[in-house]
Amino acid sequence: MLHPDTVAVTAGRPHGPGDPLNVPLTPASTYRAGGVVYGREGNPSWTALEEAVGALEGGHATAFASGLAATASVLDTLPVGAVVVAHRGPYHGVGEQLAERSHRGQIQLRSVDLCDLSAAAAAVPGADLVWAETPSNPMVDVTDVAGLANLTHRAGARLVVDSTFASPMLQQPLLLGADVVVHSGTKLIGGHSDLLLGLVLAGDRAWAERFEQHRHDNGAVPGALETFLALRGLRTLPVRLSRMQESAAVLADRLAGHPAVTRVRYPGRDDHPGHAVAAQQMSGFGSMLSFDTIGDAATADAVTDALRIVVHATSLGGVETLAERRARYPAESDRGTPPTLIRLSVGLEHPADLWADLAQALDGVLHNG
Repeated sequence: MLHPDTVAVTAGRPHGPGDPLNVPLTPASTYRAGGVVYGREGNPSWTALEEAVGALEGGHATAFASGLAATASVLDTLPVGAVVVAHRGPYHGVGEQLAERSHRGQIQLRSVDLCDLSAAAAAVPGADLVWAETPSNPMVDVTDVAGLANLTHRAGARLVVDSTFASPMLQQPLLLGADVVVHSGTKLIGGHSDLLLGLVLAGDRAWAERFEQHRHDNGAVPGALETFLALRGLRTLPVRLSRMQESAAVLADRLAGHPAVTRVRYPGRDDHPGHAVAAQQMSGFGSMLSFDTIGDAATADAVTDALRIVVHATSLGGVETLAERRARYPAESDRGTPPTLIRLSVGLEHPADLWADLAQALDGVLHNG
């Protein structure tokens, strides 16, 4: 069995004599009769990316135009009135989709702390679907996937895991018992802040075909260029992520010791409530962390405004380090995100430069406060 680092480089490539080393970009909407009929049905770049991510996850991958298009494809498989149990405070785009479907009466939504398996056990009876996110965005909560899968299946439900923060390199939820995995390929998989893409992975081929049909019928197809770029990004994900999570660990420890920081959330730290679970189910602790500043929202805003190397922007997983006060979005505040929480996506800059930038911004609020 090949190491995932090797799979990320070798999967999804042509193998015939005289074939190009990489699947060429094919910007086509129309094909001659006898194979793929129309561009909404398939593209060589889609196929190559899906093969590679599927090999890493141990399932069947379907690419979509965005992470939220991928989310919708999963939720749209549910019958009217289905009961969905979701982790409290999910990624706000997912939360909006769940809330809207609940408001329209399409689903019955139960929000619960899925990190607490006893609370999960009380919530899942009668459910059709359980939606977990681990590590979660932006609170970096860690859910025991194997334990939750056991509870979910005993209740006759299916488990979906959003594994975007971990990527296929650090966590394979299908192998831990999940039925479906969702990724925002925009983030770590693409890795260069230049594309929008989503992926759904199913352990069961029949379920994968349902997602493929949904993509076809609803037109949520990815672009040929986007999938081409995402596959190119995947090739370097092992080495990118290795450097990024090394830096994240350094920054998490230094942030924890700064007097302008009241809390650090990073699974690699012993004081993280999910540290033991993360160490068991992940092969690394990732490049994402969040921290709370002293003071109020204005204090946290002053920190992000003072950054010079770290970019104040949304999104995550790219080569550049990004910071954002997530509660600046009303939906985040409504879901319990602390007003002073800053999400940090650690990139490839030298960690000494990143820390110097963060330290000067944090020092500034101490001196000006």
